[in-house]
Amino acid sequence: MTTIENKKTSFFSNLTFQILIAMIAGALLGIFVHNNYTEEIAKDFSGYIKILATIFIRLVQMIISPLVFTTLVVGIAKLGDIKAVGRIGGKALGWFFTASFISLLIGMFWVNTLQPGVGLELGKVDISTASEVVEKTEGFSAQNFIEHIIPKSIVEAMATNEILQIVIFSIFFGLAAASIGDHAKPVVNALDKTSHIILKMVNYVMKFAPIGVFGAIAGVFAIRDLNDLLLTYAKYFGSFMVGISTLWIVLLLIGYIFLKNRMTTLLKHIVSPLIIAFGTTSSEAVFPKLTEELERFGVKDKIVSFMLPLGYSFNLDGSMMYMTFASIFIAQAYGVHLDFGTQMTMLLVLMLTSKGIAGVPRASLVVVAATCGMFKIPIEGIALILPIDHFCDMFRSATNVLGNALATSVVGKWEKR
Repeated sequence: MTTIENKKTSFFSNLTFQILIAMIAGALLGIFVHNNYTEEIAKDFSGYIKILATIFIRLVQMIISPLVFTTLVVGIAKLGDIKAVGRIGGKALGWFFTASFISLLIGMFWVNTLQPGVGLELGKVDISTASEVVEKTEGFSAQNFIEHIIPKSIVEAMATNEILQIVIFSIFFGLAAASIGDHAKPVVNALDKTSHIILKMVNYVMKFAPIGVFGAIAGVFAIRDLNDLLLTYAKYFGSFMVGISTLWIVLLLIGYIFLKNRMTTLLKHIVSPLIIAFGTTSSEAVFPKLTEELERFGVKDKIVSFMLPLGYSFNLDGSMMYMTFASIFIAQAYGVHLDFGTQMTMLLVLMLTSKGIAGVPRASLVVVAATCGMFKIPIEGIALILPIDHFCDMFRSATNVLGNALATSVVGKWEKR
């Protein structure tokens, strides 16, 4: 590995260092505004400063759809046949569902062990804050679930960044291209060159990452009294941190089992995506950068282009852990008893319903609210977790990135291609 490559994979790479500085500066600025100005001024400041984060995330979203389509089609075409796609797809889905099940179990175990919802005072909760999330759960049915997975228009799917729908179309397109053989080569080559151009765009977009993280962090700290918030939700947030830390330990152990010493190298490569996801609370924001870093790590481009889009639809480990944790927490707060059989049923329901809304804003909360409704738990209980959700989302977004990086790297090793 060259000196330049070593610098790029260094923990304190230029981008990583800039993002860390941006996080600290954003937090300090936000705290200063919160402590020295009125609530109204702080809210206005938060709205304006968050525009920086919005600009960065929209720049990333701008290139996600074409990147997923071009890389996935090229990856499948390079695999060459349906058997290879089926083999890798089988390994991927096997990993995804196993990881999701373990994540859900960890959330269920710790929320039952620590019981953060027991004895919680409900009188101070503003139920109206949950109205937006509750509205999104209306019509949440098996029909809508299927409709969300299968695209009726690839143009619409790309316009709305529906990753799962783009994946479905791309798989069919790639298989068709592979079956045609040499006649499809001009199209595949053009898409291959397009994907490299888009990946070059990633380098330009990532230069805005520190600015986006700065805006996101400053905006949150300006309107939230962190001391009061953590004091009020100390038991909930502390229990959540125990759960998410357990999941990280499990993921890292699995990584070292399968990748051995290469796991340390992988962590060095994905440290920037992890911090960006943490700061912006968006694992989607690092999709292009993660694609680039996994290829730089040594996973073949055709494996990355196949695995990562699937992972963003089926393998959100941090969100999965949070879903069982939050759902059962709300039940505890309202005194709704859920026996072991009911909780396992809830877990299986979450395994399925969570797969159909990848890319939906605040998707975890929507699924939690819908699940509560299915099990006769007051949906308005979602208001209990809204004040602290942003900080929980920071950790679960970073965990989603780790889980997908690990899954892609391990399947890449299994394929040895």
